[in-house]
Amino acid sequence: MGNKIKIGQIGLAHAHGEGKMLAVRKFPKLFEVVGICEENEEVYAKRSTLEAYSGLKRMSEEELLSKVDAVLVECSPKQLTQTARRCIEAGKHIHLDKPTTGSVEEYTNIINTARENNLVVQLGYMYRYNPAIMKSFEMIKNGEIGSIHTIHAEMSTHHYENSKKAMSTYKGGTMFIMGSHLIDLVVYLLGEPQNVTSFFKHTGYDGIDFEDNNLAVLEYDKAIARIYASSVEVNGWGRRQFVVCGETGTISILPIENDVAMTLSDLNIATSHYADMKEKIDVADIPKDSRYDTMVQDFAAYIKGELENPFTYDHEIAVHKVLTQVCGEN
Repeated sequence: MGNKIKIGQIGLAHAHGEGKMLAVRKFPKLFEVVGICEENEEVYAKRSTLEAYSGLKRMSEEELLSKVDAVLVECSPKQLTQTARRCIEAGKHIHLDKPTTGSVEEYTNIINTARENNLVVQLGYMYRYNPAIMKSFEMIKNGEIGSIHTIHAEMSTHHYENSKKAMSTYKGGTMFIMGSHLIDLVVYLLGEPQNVTSFFKHTGYDGIDFEDNNLAVLEYDKAIARIYASSVEVNGWGRRQFVVCGETGTISILPIENDVAMTLSDLNIATSHYADMKEKIDVADIPKDSRYDTMVQDFAAYIKGELENPFTYDHEIAVHKVLTQVCGEN
């Protein structure tokens, strides 16, 4: 591998694929984009005209894999895992979008093959690179709120009908597509739960019958994590939150993005038990057109050995396992 990482994209169907390619093309000193692959003619006709793919050569999967060091795997979720397997078997580093599908055994085998061959696997959970989330991880690691006893995590949107129809094809519906982001964060902090209980409700709004109003409870020895994901909450975007409660303090991120707001309450600040007492934590928000910049820069650094991926192979397996427990196998 030269100074630049030769990279291509397989699949144009994923909703976040365009943003990832736009981010990669911002950093020509890091990446040389070789081409794109989309075998579905309808998807290619619809998506290839987007700015992100302007001027890029269309290739077969076999041709693309013969020319690259790394791949952005951006198929629809139903195709992600199998495409990832082919990339790993071809010896390529992958950025794999989410949420992943297939059995726990199948996914574990793919991740372990990457591990054995020292291949980078970066999952596309964008909140890993959210400045407020990253700051909360740092504060928790430093012991600023003590041992965690509760996590409140919500990621909702008042979705359009086409988004609901797409989500209706997956077990777990909105929880599978949206709640997976939150499961990733909870597992990172607390590991695999001892017990999982899911509550999936079908509102039937817009005449679309699927799991669109969902709650999952993850139980640990001394902690509980509550994960809520809805497609029918008006201003759900504005209430997206990640709140971590510890023995000596509470970190609140609400909303998570655009515009992020983060506060800390600890025993020095909250001197009354019956008042809302907290201090603002200043964190820089990410502009909407820069959402994936840090993610792709870190991907390059992982490949070059300049950084160690904090989201380990074992973590990725655990997230898939818990997602499967919450939603069932897709």
